[in-house]
Amino acid sequence: MSEFFQLVEELAERSRVAERQAVTEEATKTSVILPLLHAWGFDVFNLNEVVPEYVADVGTKKGEKVDFAVKIDGKIAMLVEAKPITSKLGDAQFNQLFRYFSVTEARLAILTNGREAWFFSDTDAPNKMDKKPFFKFDFQSHDSDQIEELSRFRKEKFAIDQILEAASALKHTRAASNYLKAQLENPDDEFVRLVGRQIYDGSITKNVAEQLKPAIQAALDELIRDRIQDKLSITFRNSGSPESKKPLDESDTVDSGNGVMTTEEEIEAHRIIRAIGAKVVDVNRIGIRDAKSYCAILMDDNNRRPICRLYFNSPTNKSVVIFDADKNEQKHKIASIEELYLHAEALEAVITAYGQ
Repeated sequence: MSEFFQLVEELAERSRVAERQAVTEEATKTSVILPLLHAWGFDVFNLNEVVPEYVADVGTKKGEKVDFAVKIDGKIAMLVEAKPITSKLGDAQFNQLFRYFSVTEARLAILTNGREAWFFSDTDAPNKMDKKPFFKFDFQSHDSDQIEELSRFRKEKFAIDQILEAASALKHTRAASNYLKAQLENPDDEFVRLVGRQIYDGSITKNVAEQLKPAIQAALDELIRDRIQDKLSITFRNSGSPESKKPLDESDTVDSGNGVMTTEEEIEAHRIIRAIGAKVVDVNRIGIRDAKSYCAILMDDNNRRPICRLYFNSPTNKSVVIFDADKNEQKHKIASIEELYLHAEALEAVITAYGQ
């Protein structure tokens, strides 16, 4: 699996280069899409596995082609439609892919521009491609869970029933997440009535709903804060033993190699920042990478996505540099790591920007 992770990182770099240099669909195919199929274990030079410009007549439309048909054991497993990396998939027309899906035995279809790949199936109706993708993969911005999901499509692991089962689960999870996010921002009447029936005795009239709505929204905000506080509490929880209550000193370090020592303060600060970011991203995406002069907190362990830098080497002069999405820096002096909470809004903002 580690080999596949490395191949995905190579694809990420290919995608970045293509975004700067590729201007045509063919360039995108060569630089990113064919390497993706290769990473999945398909022989892109073998027509028994990868068929370019696949033709399948659809009704009165003759000679239309989809960019690639991917075969396993002689049967079409996936259809791949390519767009130039300069195009946005949200604006792309993929009617051709939609039509081909219904007349081939493929159960999966992929639309990609070399920056993103959108995965479709027929979870809504048999042999009819869903209008919305069940999975989106960003070649330049992804986490380990998304790479794991991408690995399902490897030739050696390809199991259509498991993929479709996961596709259905992902679709429902995404739909539920989007609905709950909308209610957090602005609860609709139906949601207010649903909650209102659990907390109010009597009919939920329009006036009652209007009175309950602010309370319900405040409760949702409080719930989120409590969840975050629970995560933050873990940061400071100790075992209760006398040893765990001693103050930090120079011996509280972890040897990171190359003469770099990661202190317990830096580790604790990393935990705090992960807890702050837990509201908006998977905390596993918030990594730590120490250096001799500072300790970096990064998104996806990518030095192009810095969240902040911790300057904790001096016991009396500590500071943190917080970045924004445009890599602008803002330096703050702090007396203790707990003061990172005072900058939670800025930290959450950059984490949110990278997490999109």
